[in-house]
Amino acid sequence: VAAAEILEAKRSPLIYRAHDAPSREKLETLRDFLASLSIDLPKSGRMKPEHFNRILAQARAADMGQLVSEVVLRSQAQAEYSPANVGHFGLNLRRYAHFTSPIRRYADLIVHRALIRACDLGPDGLTDREIGELDQIAQNISDAERRAIAAERQTVDRLIAAFLADRIGVLFAARVSGVVRTGLFVRLEETGADGFVPASSIGGDYFRHDERRQALIGDRTGMGYSLGDRVEVRLIEAIPSAGALRFEMLSDGAYMAAAKKNARKTVPRKRKGRNRAARRRQR
Repeated sequence: VAAAEILEAKRSPLIYRAHDAPSREKLETLRDFLASLSIDLPKSGRMKPEHFNRILAQARAADMGQLVSEVVLRSQAQAEYSPANVGHFGLNLRRYAHFTSPIRRYADLIVHRALIRACDLGPDGLTDREIGELDQIAQNISDAERRAIAAERQTVDRLIAAFLADRIGVLFAARVSGVVRTGLFVRLEETGADGFVPASSIGGDYFRHDERRQALIGDRTGMGYSLGDRVEVRLIEAIPSAGALRFEMLSDGAYMAAAKKNARKTVPRKRKGRNRAARRRQR
């Protein structure tokens, strides 16, 4: 904060760590979802971090903290580097720049060199050419950050898949961490590993994706699965080279009433008639 304030006072260009407020579209999606849980999201005025803090507190009090936290996180804009100051919504700051030592990201070095130039501290400040290229520099840094995050996630996914490769057929406690038309993403409580449950393994029904409720709901039975649900799954396949885990759903869904007709339909699954007790004996 101090670095950004000094550079602004010196009328010096700099690269901010920018985090914009959530988009109107994401807020509307979040508002619909929260309404299904009887939680209100303010409709008027600019959203502030304290609004989200109150929502999360309400959710925790109703034992829905994990579910709501996942959805709120996905509604947020992605932080980036920019020479334009839009503030930092998540930190509730009007201005913010990355400035650390001794751990120096390239964005930190740009701010260091901007201060050297603005405060006349030596010959290593930003050049006129670099100041003219701050837009492109900020974009390059943001792109590199996203690639690094993606590489880190892929590495972790591959290592976890390799670790679980010899546990095919084992049952795990999990939570639904994502809902799409074709199935459910689940996160194992034991390891935090993420995997996918195809809709074809969920139940003998036609399932529809209800985006408003973040759920898959059966047309015939009204039984479904929503974000944050605790479930039991069986590991069916692990592919270390792709960092992929595939699971079979073992838990019955909760009654959620019929899905909307305009929701997207998923693939039906034939009942396999497996005995639940036999499943548990294979643990």
